[in-house]
Amino acid sequence: MSSTALVPSLVRPSNRVAALAADVVLVALGVAVIGLSAQISIPLPHTPVPLTGQTFAVLLVGGAYGASRGFATMAVYLLVGALGVGVFAGHGSGWDVLRFTSATGGYLVGMLVAATVVGWLADRGWDRKVSRSIPAMVLGNVIIYAFGATWLAHAFDLTAAQAWNAGVKDFLPGDAIKILLAAGLLPAGWWTVDKVKAFFDRH
Repeated sequence: MSSTALVPSLVRPSNRVAALAADVVLVALGVAVIGLSAQISIPLPHTPVPLTGQTFAVLLVGGAYGASRGFATMAVYLLVGALGVGVFAGHGSGWDVLRFTSATGGYLVGMLVAATVVGWLADRGWDRKVSRSIPAMVLGNVIIYAFGATWLAHAFDLTAAQAWNAGVKDFLPGDAIKILLAAGLLPAGWWTVDKVKAFFDRH
């Protein structure tokens, strides 16, 4: 999986076997990070959708991994959860969580798309400066909202205004903080890598 995002730029296997092994490890690590972040779950009034740390992890993994690994990681995460491993919020699992009648299924599918899009932008250098990483993360979050609120409206027969109130509005403050954190960590990672490389080049 060719990519110029942060993590693939640091992990450069010398042959195909090593590259495959590195991809497996990275995807497994990403699944674990997203699964653990989903357990940071805070119920909110007036909505069946909890506030979780999942959005932060998905955006960060997508931006750090690039499009291909970001997509692969989220796809494996969804598959593992659907097959019964409790990696969804509140240790949830099963195909029912992903059905069109599920309150949270749309957010999960949106995360798959968001991780891919944010990764695609990272492959093109949008992860190197805060001024570009913030719009990338905002776009990823908007994608998650679009899928999530639409899915929620279908599942509970909500109007657009009701879907906004139940599926978007209450999440905006928390997601703004998560976006800023994720958008700041990637450029900080690149800054650190550049400083370390410069140090070794001088020595």
